[in-house]
Amino acid sequence: MRAQLQAFGGFLTAMVIPCMGAFIAWGFITALFIPTGWIPSEEFAELVDPMITYLLPLLIAYNGGRLVAGDRGAIIGTIGTFGLIVGSDIAMFLGAMIMGPLSAYIIKKFDKAIEGKVKAGFEMIVNNFSVGIIGLILCLVSYSLIGPTIESANAFVLELITDFVALGFLPLLAIVNEPAKVLFLNNVIDQGMYYPLGMQDAVETGKSIYFMVASNPGAGLGLLLAFSMFGKGMAKKSAPGSIIIHFLGGIHEIYFPYVLMKPIMILAMIAGSATGILVFSTMKVGLVAGPSPGSIFSYLALTPKGNYLGVILGVAAATAVSFIIASFFLKISKDTYEDIETSAEKSKAMKAEGKNLLNSALNQGIIEKKYEYIAFVCDAGLGSSALGANMFGKKLIAQGIEIQVKNYAIENVPAEVDVIVVHSNLYERTKKANPNVEIVTIENYLNDENLNKLLECIVRSDN
Repeated sequence: MRAQLQAFGGFLTAMVIPCMGAFIAWGFITALFIPTGWIPSEEFAELVDPMITYLLPLLIAYNGGRLVAGDRGAIIGTIGTFGLIVGSDIAMFLGAMIMGPLSAYIIKKFDKAIEGKVKAGFEMIVNNFSVGIIGLILCLVSYSLIGPTIESANAFVLELITDFVALGFLPLLAIVNEPAKVLFLNNVIDQGMYYPLGMQDAVETGKSIYFMVASNPGAGLGLLLAFSMFGKGMAKKSAPGSIIIHFLGGIHEIYFPYVLMKPIMILAMIAGSATGILVFSTMKVGLVAGPSPGSIFSYLALTPKGNYLGVILGVAAATAVSFIIASFFLKISKDTYEDIETSAEKSKAMKAEGKNLLNSALNQGIIEKKYEYIAFVCDAGLGSSALGANMFGKKLIAQGIEIQVKNYAIENVPAEVDVIVVHSNLYERTKKANPNVEIVTIENYLNDENLNKLLECIVRSDN
C-alpha cells in the first residue's frame, strides 16, 4: 500500500515539479506588483490572474498528459483541461491533475486499439483527427460535466478546511504530515494536497499558509542540531553536514533516517511542526508560492511584504521545540548504537518492515561486474537522488574513475543503467518500476555501508 502511495506521489511530483519555476515566477509577480506588493504596478499586476487561471493549470495538464502518453498525451491533456478552466470560476489545479492524465490515457487506449489497422499513407490524418475529435469531446465534457463536479467538490473541501482553521485545529495537521514525510510520502502530502490548496488560496489573498504546513525546515533543523550535540557515533558526526543539506539546500529527505533510527523522534518532529504552524497561523503569514526545494532561502524569497517576522518566528519556533524535545530523548536514551545505518535497520525491524530486511540481506553481496552507468533515484529525481549522485560521482573521480552517475525519478530510469541506488523505503516501488535492474539500497546519502561496498566493487573491477 505504501509503495502505491509513493508511486502516486511520485506521479504528482512529476506533474508539478517541472512547473515550479513558473509557479515561482507567478509568486514573484504577485509579491511585487499587486496593490499590497513591494512595488505596486497596475499594469504588471494584470499578469497575475491570466497566469493563475490559464498558464499554470495548462502546464500541469501538459506534463501529466506527457507522462502518460508522450507528446500526443500532452496535447490532448491541455485540450481536455481547457474546458475545465473556461467552465469554472476557480483556478483548476486539481482539475488539471485529473484531466491532463485522464485525457492522455484515453488517447493512449485509442492508439492501442487502432494499432496496425491504419492503411499506409493515412497515418498522419488519423493521428491528427483522432486528437482533434477526441479532444473536442473531452473539452466539451469537461466544460459541462467534469468541471462543475470538481468545482463543487473543491468548494466542499475548502469549506471543511476553512472551518478546521477557524477552530484553531490547523497545527494538528502535523500529526499526519510528519509520519507521512519520514515514510517518503512527502510528495503525496505537498504536491497532492497542499500546493493546489495553496494556489487557490493565494489567488484570493496573494499568499497562503498551506505552502508552509508541511515544508517548514525548522523542525528538521532542530532535530539535526540535537543529534549534532547529543548524538552518538556516526549519527553525531554526520548531522552537521546534514544540516547544511537540509536547511540551506532544502533536501528534507536527509533527516528521515535520523527519525527512522529512533522512532520516538517523530514526537519531536510533530511538536516542532505543530508549533511552527501555530505561529504562522497566529501571525497570519503565508508564502506566495510553494517553496521547492524547502530551503530557508526559498522561504525568504517567497515571503511577501509584511510577513517576514512571522515566517522567521515560525521557523525559529519549530527549530527550538524540536531541538528541546529531541535533545531530551537523546539525553535519557540508553541506546548504545554505533552508527546511523545500524540504528536505522533496528528501527525498521521495530516497524516490522520485513520486505526491506530481505532486500538489505541481498545487498550484502553486491554483484561483481563492470559498472558503466549508475542511477541514483528518488521520488522526483531532483532532491536526495541528485545529492547522492553528486557525492558518489566525486568519490569515483577521486579514485580516477569516470563513469556515468546520474539522478532520476524512480519511474524514469533508462533501461541501459547497470545499477540503481535508492533509499530502502523506496525499494518496493523501485523494483516494481525497474524489475530487471540490479538495485542497491541505502539508509544515508552521506555515509552508507552499501554505498561503500559498491564503490569498492567498482574500483576493483576498474583495475
